[in-house]
Amino acid sequence: MIVTIAVDDAGWDAVPALEELTRRAVDATATGAGIAGKNLETAFLFTGDDAVAALNAKWRGRAHATNVLSFPAKNVKTPAREARPLGDVVLASGVVTREAAAQGKTLPHHATHLIVHGLLHLLGHDHETEIEAATMENLETEILKGLGVPDPYDR
Repeated sequence: MIVTIAVDDAGWDAVPALEELTRRAVDATATGAGIAGKNLETAFLFTGDDAVAALNAKWRGRAHATNVLSFPAKNVKTPAREARPLGDVVLASGVVTREAAAQGKTLPHHATHLIVHGLLHLLGHDHETEIEAATMENLETEILKGLGVPDPYDR
């Protein structure tokens, strides 16, 4: 999988080796979701709360920052040899940092969880119903376990 990573907020400096952490999480998610080795492409933007609040307002009608936003690529036709774009994932440094502290998690572990979570959304997973949520949470937990990250749902 081709992964593009951009960081434009100094708050992410608190996560050691963020790019490596992201690539490991993406690889583990691809394996866990059964898409390892497929010719796919995704991008991650690690930014601040203001940028995420603006995106959330524009695309979801919610005028506040959130921890992670996923923007699936839909109906994108690519030549057979080119990577198929999955979409983009955007994470907010302030929200993620505050959540990690409030939940007693390390920042790298919480960021890893949200990277996995965001990528699973691009792959079509959701948590709108109890069944969808249970399926997605179980998959997240298994993927994170392989990365040495404790169950984020404390089960």
